[in-house]
Amino acid sequence: MREAIFSSLEHRIDFDGIAAVDLFAGSGGLGFEALSRGAASLIAVDHDKKAHLALQHNAAIIAKALPKPVKIATKCQTVSAFLAHADLFSDVDLVFIDPPYELPNTDVTEIIRRLGEAVDDALVVVERATKTGTPDWPEGTKVLAEKTYGDTRVFTLELSR
Repeated sequence: MREAIFSSLEHRIDFDGIAAVDLFAGSGGLGFEALSRGAASLIAVDHDKKAHLALQHNAAIIAKALPKPVKIATKCQTVSAFLAHADLFSDVDLVFIDPPYELPNTDVTEIIRRLGEAVDDALVVVERATKTGTPDWPEGTKVLAEKTYGDTRVFTLELSR
């Protein structure tokens, strides 16, 4: 599924030098994949302490393995707390949102709304369980693609102010 997501994204964005954010990052797979494809920076956010330790460990490995220097910041905080300072990352080009499937769609909608207020122009990839249905996207959100992979639905959105 990750390969399919990135193949689709490569038709929409040039990864070279972009800034990415990975919300609900877990071990950081999506964000680190963006770095391996040319992104210059990544902010990976997860509130779980074990996940954050894995993020830090993986970030160190990835930073050493990549052919050019990248900037990686890991944040051990809730997405809501991180978004409270959203004005600090208005230059973000790509955001991944892969929340726990039990997170209500209303919460996903609120995350997208808050992102839309913060970023100037960004692509957003949202993963949801097919059983949760489609979130109500906030005004100003453009759905570029929607694809189902087994029990997971992936939405590619465009946010701009």
